Amino acid sequence: MKLAALISHPIQYYAPIFRALSAQCDLHVFFGQKVTPEQQAAAGFDKSFEWDIDLLSGYRSTFLENVASEPRPDRFSGCDTPEIGQFLRRGGFDGLLVMGWYLKSHFQAIWAAKRAGIPVMVRGDSHLGMPSGPVKRLTKSLFFPSFLKCFDAALVVGARNREYWKHYGYPDARMFASPHCVDTDWFAKRATPEAGVSLRRKMGISDSTPVALFAGKLIAFKRPGDVIAAAAQARKNGVPVEVLVAGSGPLEADMRTLAVSHNVPLHILGFCNQSQMPAAYAAADVLVLPSSGRETWGLVANEALACGKPVLISDAVGCSPDLAANGRAGCTFPMGDVVACGQALSDLLSNPPTKADIAQVSETLSIPAATRGIIAAFNSIKFEH
Repeated sequence: MKLAALISHPIQYYAPIFRALSAQCDLHVFFGQKVTPEQQAAAGFDKSFEWDIDLLSGYRSTFLENVASEPRPDRFSGCDTPEIGQFLRRGGFDGLLVMGWYLKSHFQAIWAAKRAGIPVMVRGDSHLGMPSGPVKRLTKSLFFPSFLKCFDAALVVGARNREYWKHYGYPDARMFASPHCVDTDWFAKRATPEAGVSLRRKMGISDSTPVALFAGKLIAFKRPGDVIAAAAQARKNGVPVEVLVAGSGPLEADMRTLAVSHNVPLHILGFCNQSQMPAAYAAADVLVLPSSGRETWGLVANEALACGKPVLISDAVGCSPDLAANGRAGCTFPMGDVVACGQALSDLLSNPPTKADIAQVSETLSIPAATRGIIAAFNSIKFEH
């Protein structure tokens, strides 16, 4: 089986999936562009950097020529790769996997595959709670029921993503579960108690102090200030929690000011590259993810669970029904309600879920589970064609 995959650029969460797929089929990944350290900073990290883990080994890949006048992977016109059509026509592929349809490059690949008789699978994390104006909602309601059926299979990453596909009338028989995931073993092996203790000592946090972690860019839709306000509420409840931040961004100064005004001890690590994240989870007692619906999933929650830590997630975040709504590995709270978040934080720190329950939830969203769904969809579309 020969499968082509198109993705905007190398992403740390997809490299393990591509490696696992390559062990089961003849995979060739096409990237829309190489992202520069400066473009990473512009994307909200507030720091120029390159990922410090290997994103390219273990599978075959090609960087396409991006002819966009302003190359960038987060804007429709920023990824323009007309040569993808030639690669698909000449490659003898049995299927194409696209990671979404938000770039011009995606549409170029989809139409080229359709013209060549190559079936197309899609994997994304859109959900109905994403912020959208009335014009956009109307356009989607008119266009999407027919447009989405151009995909021969939809790889569903979670409950809200499945609701999205069903809302637009996509056939159940063409949906295949491929949960959003991280390399759980990689995180678990590195999030050792020793790594947590070492980081706490570096940041001046005692071993017995409860710690709430915020991990991500310090930007508006992630609502990092809500973690400070929730911690202040928990402290009023008698839980002496402190806040650890693994991330950087334009709201850092606001967070510092808010922490002082609420008298909440705040420890900011700044930008943490991938190899630094397990220690941050090991040093924390709970991850708080307070984002709006623009957080289409929230893979930091998967990372926290892989490291054995419970999660407290806004009910607007895409992953909340899959990772926290049942209470086994954490809990949810109404987005923006810092009093409710603070109470939930107090409860989680006082009565955390068991390690076994956290592990059981984490294992349902694994690289093997995601890969099985992709292979099942690939076998299905091959058979139909």
